[in-house]
Amino acid sequence: MKIALAQINCLVGDLEGNAALILDNAQRAKAQGATLMVTPELALTGYPPEDLLLREGFLSSTLEILHRLAAQVSGITLVVGHPDEVDRQRFNAASVLRDGRIIATYHKFKLPNHTVFDEVRYFTSGTEPCVFEHEGVRFGINICADIWEQAPAQRAKQAGAQVLLVLNASPYHMQKQPTRHAAIAERIRETGMPMLYTNLVGGQDELVFDGMSFVMNRGGQLAYQLPAFETALGLVELDAEGFVSGSVAQEISLEAGVYGALTLGVRDYAGKNGFKGVELGLSGGIDSALTLAIAVDALGKDRVHAVMMPSEFTAGISMEDAREMARCLGVRYSEITIKPMYDVFLNSLADEFKELPFDTTEENIQARIRGTLLMALSNKYGTLVLTTGNKSEMAVGYATLYGDMAGGFGVLKDIPKTLVYRLAHYRNSISRVIPERVITRAPSAELRANQVDQDSLPPYAILDGIMEAYVEHDLCPGEIVALGFNEKDVRRVVTLIDRNEYKRRQAPVGVRVTQRGFGKDRRYPITSRYRPKF
Repeated sequence: MKIALAQINCLVGDLEGNAALILDNAQRAKAQGATLMVTPELALTGYPPEDLLLREGFLSSTLEILHRLAAQVSGITLVVGHPDEVDRQRFNAASVLRDGRIIATYHKFKLPNHTVFDEVRYFTSGTEPCVFEHEGVRFGINICADIWEQAPAQRAKQAGAQVLLVLNASPYHMQKQPTRHAAIAERIRETGMPMLYTNLVGGQDELVFDGMSFVMNRGGQLAYQLPAFETALGLVELDAEGFVSGSVAQEISLEAGVYGALTLGVRDYAGKNGFKGVELGLSGGIDSALTLAIAVDALGKDRVHAVMMPSEFTAGISMEDAREMARCLGVRYSEITIKPMYDVFLNSLADEFKELPFDTTEENIQARIRGTLLMALSNKYGTLVLTTGNKSEMAVGYATLYGDMAGGFGVLKDIPKTLVYRLAHYRNSISRVIPERVITRAPSAELRANQVDQDSLPPYAILDGIMEAYVEHDLCPGEIVALGFNEKDVRRVVTLIDRNEYKRRQAPVGVRVTQRGFGKDRRYPITSRYRPKF
């Protein structure tokens, strides 16, 4: 038989649109000879629907549309992910639709409650396996987190399953696909069942789903794999020996994966929320240069507006490099000097600041003027402001509230500075769009004379290493020192990270690419007297 993997991009809450997307894929699959199609986890609602699940009207509408979808299905069996409600309990479910009706429903056993997952808040765990027969083969169902533990697949096997179908909404983080392969291979080793893994694709707020749906045979061999970051309808053949090997999309490099996630995240956040285009401040530095390249690759040059806002501290080469990059990418480019506005602020505050020295106050005024200008353009044109700050800066508070942090989407929010450079080189390996001088110059906020980042921060290679250990791996400062970092640097970086939680909480949402971004998966108190010990 032929089985279709519907690697689709769903929109949270668009019940009618998601149902139409599923039905369209089913009709195309049937036309290509498939008799069974599997969708991702919660495909009917999009993932994650979060507190929409607490609304009774949302659940009742979902189930109504599920039955309507079932009535439209003929000539093909569908396995569709959706929320279910039984006796006032909610379940993360998958139903089997055949010949106009629902013939079976599975409730997810294992509810993840870590990092970005909060399913215990919404769902009750299922307790019964689900096995259905199709063309003489008995198929079991698991949903996403089920497959990371032994019991759910074993229960399906004990209930008579010969092949396991796994519906997933597995978000991307760097180098995740090998861990998925390993988990599926381990379940296959334990059960002897070949498995089909269908994953969601698309951006949803800070999450990006990378697709890469695949099948493995009972020996754990990868027989088929769809590409990353693309919608796709894949067809695989199942015979008595298992899945017949077909095309296997190749694994991509870390840089290609991160760049693909950022591009898809920007495209879907802007598109799904109805923005006409994007605005960004182009400074002549590497962060805004990379953000501009991503924006153009995501949305096309006609939907991107780059704005250079020079001050008296802006270097001439910054202006030159910004103009060159805008020209190279073909975007609309504007220059709006902020000096007249800056002078007005300083004159207005002259009595208050009398005899006080120039410090970060005057630096932040410049950043806030720029943020105000970008937000004005956003309001006037119905566009989205992309912020350009990276994870390293956000970690230690090297950013200005209501200034360079002002905006709707933080493209590089989870990208350490050292990775920013790697991504810039990666993008230039495709076609040169970032001037070499932007990459090689010492980074600077250019908010005072002769300023460079390393005046205020440790070298980024050191900062990023300490940040990763402390933020992503929860190591104590003493453990970080034991890794070989200087104690003075560790104390400084850890103190800055803890002190700036209040800033990060007010930052815009941005794409998550690490296992611990500054989003839902890091929940530290702003007001806290605890200080880690060495």
